Amino acid sequence: MEDDIQEEILSQFKEKRLGGWQILQIAAGTGLAAYAVWAGILMPGFRRVPLKLQVPYMPASRSQVCNVMTLLKGRSGAIADLGSGDGRIVLEACRQGFSPAVGYELNPWLARLACFHAWRAGFHRSVSYRREDLWKVDLSTFKNITVFLAPSVLSLLQKKLLAELPEDALIVAGRFPFPDWTACRIEGEGADRAWAYHIQELRQHYQPKSEIVSDQTN
Repeated sequence: MEDDIQEEILSQFKEKRLGGWQILQIAAGTGLAAYAVWAGILMPGFRRVPLKLQVPYMPASRSQVCNVMTLLKGRSGAIADLGSGDGRIVLEACRQGFSPAVGYELNPWLARLACFHAWRAGFHRSVSYRREDLWKVDLSTFKNITVFLAPSVLSLLQKKLLAELPEDALIVAGRFPFPDWTACRIEGEGADRAWAYHIQELRQHYQPKSEIVSDQTN
């Protein structure tokens, strides 16, 4: 019955020619819908972030999630997703046995959406999504870090990760690699590619010796 109704509506659109005013109305409605998404979901997370640190929300594809999990295969312990968006990376990490699985996301609507996805999947008590500024978060307890951020943000994040992560930590970047680091492993192709970095190797190559000595004495 519903299929017949849909076909009838489509046939009416095919037979009826749209005038300029009708086309304008459709375009305006589409524009308003797009603005509603921007104002309701994306803009709130941008208000508290400097312009150069703003990252547009782009959900990870199924292939990207798979590639990230492949690079994390064989690992366990605490995991943090920085800029977790709708929470799909955190949720899949929890499914794979990582605990605690935590996502950091400033945008309140995306954080709520992530909580809804976790509740629907039955993992709402096993994951957590926190509305905290990732630049102020202490990452020293996380052995696994995932990031889907823009290159301009990744370049600034490098110093924080080198300073705070434990020696056996692994960092996985999706969509964009860290601009100044060489990955130890790469998974996938094109836009779905993911890069893995061992913090111990990074410190040997990129952290000044004076900072390494200071970290060891502390």
